[in-house]
Amino acid sequence: MEIYLDTANLAEIREAASWGILSGVTTNPTLIAREHGADFKAIITEIAELVDGPISAETISLDAEGMVREGLEYASWHSNVIIKVPSTTEGLRAVNQLAWHGIRCNVTLCFNAVQALLAARAGAFIISPFVGRVDDTGVDGMALIREIAGIYRQDREITTKILAASIRHPRHIVEAALAGADIATCPFKVLQQAMRHPLTDRGIEQFLADWKSRSAS
Repeated sequence: MEIYLDTANLAEIREAASWGILSGVTTNPTLIAREHGADFKAIITEIAELVDGPISAETISLDAEGMVREGLEYASWHSNVIIKVPSTTEGLRAVNQLAWHGIRCNVTLCFNAVQALLAARAGAFIISPFVGRVDDTGVDGMALIREIAGIYRQDREITTKILAASIRHPRHIVEAALAGADIATCPFKVLQQAMRHPLTDRGIEQFLADWKSRSAS
């Protein structure tokens, strides 16, 4: 399973990229807005220089014509830019038209398996089920990943990748991998948490203490 970073913060992306684990980055209007008025195009193009993989840039239009217009513009910024559109009928129209132009799309805000199936049929490159937000409704978000993975496996014509979004904690990463997700996109803090364990810290402390003891003798 590939790991993407869900952020528009260049410092976070630069740090995570230095670990050698990133396959891509996802952004959305909320994440872009958090960068205090930074230019959208400038952020996306700089991210593309830091990470050699798909970079999701989300449209803000609600109609297919506007999504396609924005998608064509965003795709011209860098060959790694993926156009993010919502799981709506207008989004499906936009995905189909952009696919005709050879432009890959990430269909976001997916909350049921039918949306995922229709997005794949429209030509989506990535489908993004929001596991954390599904959990918030009292339903098992990972069950949605399993349903989509099962449907996609049944149809060999489907090549759409499943991206587990709305990842809330490190265990979500493990569960997404086991459920059949191709990608998990994570906030930076979740990736940091994933590499922390008290036994790891304790082991390092013990090794260093033993080494100092040896050196003293």
